[in-house]
Amino acid sequence: MANRLARSTSPYPLQHADNPVDWWEWSPEAFEEARERDVPVFLSVGHSACHWCR
Repeated sequence: MANRLARSTSPYPLQHADNPVDWWEWSPEAFEEARERDVPVFLSVGHSACHWCR
């Protein structure tokens, strides 16, 4: 499975780079792939914070 998140510069996606999910970062290519495959887009919204900021 592709590990697209391993190349991310954002801390939140990097936390999920080893998940067994074929995650895509937000991009025109991600939406084009969904259109071509006729599948919905599952959007994960989150943040990365230190211990005190949680």
